[in-house]
Amino acid sequence: MLESYGWSHELQSQFDQYAARGLVPARVTVQQRGLYTLASALGELTATLAGRFSFEAEAGAYPVAGDWVAVAARAEEGTATIHDVLPRKTAFIRKAAGPTLAEQVIAANVETAFLVTSLNADLSLRRLERYLTTAWESGAQPAIVLTKADLCDDVESAVFDVESIAFGVPVHAVSAVSGRGLDDLRSYLRPGRTAVLLGSSGVGKSTLVNALAGTELLATQAIREDDARGRHTTTHRELVLLPVGGLILDTPGMRELGLWDAADGVSGAFEDVETLFADCRFNDCAHDAEPDCAVRAALAEGTLDSTRWESYVKLQRELAHLERKGDPRAMTAERKKWVQRSKAHRTTVW
Repeated sequence: MLESYGWSHELQSQFDQYAARGLVPARVTVQQRGLYTLASALGELTATLAGRFSFEAEAGAYPVAGDWVAVAARAEEGTATIHDVLPRKTAFIRKAAGPTLAEQVIAANVETAFLVTSLNADLSLRRLERYLTTAWESGAQPAIVLTKADLCDDVESAVFDVESIAFGVPVHAVSAVSGRGLDDLRSYLRPGRTAVLLGSSGVGKSTLVNALAGTELLATQAIREDDARGRHTTTHRELVLLPVGGLILDTPGMRELGLWDAADGVSGAFEDVETLFADCRFNDCAHDAEPDCAVRAALAEGTLDSTRWESYVKLQRELAHLERKGDPRAMTAERKKWVQRSKAHRTTVW
């Protein structure tokens, strides 16, 4: 059973230390308000966190859907206690919603990130750029999924617009009604591989899972007619094993997607923009009023869209703001840097 959920020889070697303690491996399939549903070799288990782990775990280390965990199982009761989380291969992380400065892990251990938006009035290239940034930072391979193609009068034009900001990322127009594009998505879902669906409410993520599964696994709800935006149907993260053998992780729609430690992700999502920097006259060009600035030239020539440049600048400002507000990772890195300098100084002095 575990192999169908992605268990591998590599994971087994990582788990040896836990097996020596009498623990067994399991994968989190449902995460909801401190309770977890796990897939294990002993069958489905309902789990809670061990007290010590809950007390000692750092921010972002609590189990999420897609995680592999080490558990003390009580098979006769169908329950378990989670004692640790195995190292994540990939992790989709955002800034926690609201004013709190904290990270929130949305999904873990996925190979593909399906960035889902519908072909209606709510289609936003700027939002897709933000999702692409976070997807590249996660370590997963992104693919853009444009749903409800059957309701769009000019699919080709919409795909062209999306491709203009999705360099090197495949773009799929699909319809759960007509079946258009579903086989393209199934090609990502080979046995043992996991994809996550990420997007706003009402874009058709749960409907897409049902279409790929060929049965009604998840509840769905129609979007609002007045603004083409969705109602929240999915209230928790759920990992679904599909008949084709792959796994797909459905997530609730996100009203906001704040960046978190995503400098590399910005570079991945805006590779076309940052490539221009090498052609600027000055290495420290601010791309404002300096002479021979490749960015300003591209903007003047129209080869770089002004809204895309403004989006890049906005995301960079957001990352800088996080650092100024005390991003824990940035603070840790800064402390380590000064500790190393201090040690080097003491060595030199003495």
